Amino acid sequence: MYEIPDLKEQVLEKLKTIYDPEIPVNIFELGLIYDIKIFPINNVYVLMTLTSPNCPSAEELPNEVRTKTKLIYGVNDVEVEITFDPPYQTDMMSEAAKLELGFM
Repeated sequence: MYEIPDLKEQVLEKLKTIYDPEIPVNIFELGLIYDIKIFPINNVYVLMTLTSPNCPSAEELPNEVRTKTKLIYGVNDVEVEITFDPPYQTDMMSEAAKLELGFM
């Protein structure tokens, strides 16, 4: 198996296609993605959070992250870890997301 060039960028682009079902903004722009790491060989690690510990999408969003990332040609394995440290706050959103949601 070979290393995929720009794999982190490809993962990022996939994550931008995943939307929180209750908010019309993708999970990356919302600030839910804390870290993306690429390990040999083409193993992907995503550290993410949810808008709250009681988020109705607590199972759905991490599964969608895992599933869509595995669709990238050549990806070997995907690990998604949920953390609440630091807790999610609306200031973690991109300016585009804040504008879309009327925070600016």
